[in-house]
Amino acid sequence: MPSDPHENHDAALPEPVREHLGQQLRSVYNAEAEKPHYLGDPGLPPEFAPQLRRLEGRLKAHDTGREAVEDALKDILGALPPKA
Repeated sequence: MPSDPHENHDAALPEPVREHLGQQLRSVYNAEAEKPHYLGDPGLPPEFAPQLRRLEGRLKAHDTGREAVEDALKDILGALPPKA
């Protein structure tokens, strides 16, 4: 059972749909958000911090996992005898 009752990992939307919804959300948020006072100033409200940390963690885990699989496949393929 997921730790967040609002999460359902089995119901992922297709990538084009997620990208479209993300663009829509960013355009609305950017239109209503306060502009940062200086470069590097986070323009996000503090209540988004937990979701951003969770998203960053998932992205890092995804990248780490992908790199591990790539390395393992290279090792396996490198150990195979060459085709004749």
